[in-house]
Amino acid sequence: METNLVIEGFKFMGLGMGTVFAFLIIMIASMSLMSTIIEKFFPEPQPSAEPSASAPKDNKKVIAAITAAIKHHRG
Repeated sequence: METNLVIEGFKFMGLGMGTVFAFLIIMIASMSLMSTIIEKFFPEPQPSAEPSASAPKDNKKVIAAITAAIKHHRG
């Protein structure tokens, strides 16, 4: 009884690649399901549209301070 080693090699290669492919498909499906469940029960808070109170409204003062700091550093 003689077996062809090349055919056996292709069988094992197909079995190994099929196992890896099946694992990846299962992993992607489970991660998608987990993501859907997490988004449903733990939604991310929506950022408010109003600007924060600590943001400077007058950019001229900030620009003047930065310019003065650069002149002091170079000078």
